[in-house]
Amino acid sequence: MQYKGFILHHSHCTSINGKGFDFWVDPEGRIFAAPLLTDPDYIHICLEGNFTFSTVKGLDTNRENQLFTAGKLILELSARYQISPLIIEPHNDSCPGAFFPWNDLVIYPSDGYH
Repeated sequence: MQYKGFILHHSHCTSINGKGFDFWVDPEGRIFAAPLLTDPDYIHICLEGNFTFSTVKGLDTNRENQLFTAGKLILELSARYQISPLIIEPHNDSCPGAFFPWNDLVIYPSDGYH
């Protein structure tokens, strides 16, 4: 199966409801995988949390772990399914939220360093 890229969600997305994602990354950096990939075009990754409102200045340690783990997951899945790790899209206009830290989700596919 040839995937086009990745879709990012946050856990407060109204369309998640415990399903609709292939991988869940909690704030401590643990990954939970669904039994099957369900979308024929994209791999869906949900980050636990609500990025709709800005409540914290800067990143805390848990959020850094979560973003680091999400980046490593994207690199691993990119290699496994031969997808560019740079094709990462938001689920929609409100998910993963207006304050999702896109600039902190840093991925370096050329040397594998994150």
